[in-house]
Amino acid sequence: MNAQQLDLRVRNLDCEHNVAAMPCQIGMKIAPIVLAVLFVMATLRVSEAHYPWKRGIVTTVFWVGERPTANNPVPNYKSSWDARWAQNYGGLDSPDPSQRRNYIPARFIPRQNPFYVALPYNDVTRGTTKPDARKAIPWFKQAFERPGKSVLKGRWVAIKRGGKICYAQWEDCGPFRTDHWQYVFGNQRPLPNLNQGAGLDVSPAVRDYLRMGGKDVCDWKFVEARDVPSGPWTKHGDNNTFVLQRRGANLFMVDRNNAYGARKQAD
Repeated sequence: MNAQQLDLRVRNLDCEHNVAAMPCQIGMKIAPIVLAVLFVMATLRVSEAHYPWKRGIVTTVFWVGERPTANNPVPNYKSSWDARWAQNYGGLDSPDPSQRRNYIPARFIPRQNPFYVALPYNDVTRGTTKPDARKAIPWFKQAFERPGKSVLKGRWVAIKRGGKICYAQWEDCGPFRTDHWQYVFGNQRPLPNLNQGAGLDVSPAVRDYLRMGGKDVCDWKFVEARDVPSGPWTKHGDNNTFVLQRRGANLFMVDRNNAYGARKQAD
């Protein structure tokens, strides 16, 4: 074999090597793109997969400033997480339809979101975090800041009745119980109580949007803030994730419980 033939053989081998390597090189370039697409798809589906609907739940109406009754022995001038709830809200959130306009009280604009709910679990007791909260609450690790500070307050839920879905923030605990994490986060049904086993309290705004009666049956589930569409529930309140975002607030400072699940704002 002369020098010219050897040189041609080497070139052919080099060419064959490059052709054989091409699928690997292309794969290395495509792989990150595929992974990115899969990550986005998983992110978009996480709420639906992670937070299933609680179906057929007896639902009752409660309101900020409500006085105690036989079926509601705890007054609502304060909540489980806010000792000055009525004051911070701005007054009585009257359920009387004649005293309401556009889902808010007719006499004032509330300083907190008028779309709120109560669920029968509280993660805080006597100034500290309950031991069962860490294992029961799916987002505990993300939202936990210090003992005694709730990781539940303000979280978003979807409530469905018929073909309509309403969105609201978790702002109090009940009805009746504050310890039933097996229902709120698990597969149990609400336990029997004086309101026919009610497992969800909703505000007058939620009632009006869903056209509920004083007692009804609804479905509900947790949702991340990024999955909440624009609506009357995004308009009012110093505690409202979307109002805070419009003000340019840092959610990790003022709404940590929703910060990880909120849409990133454009710079």
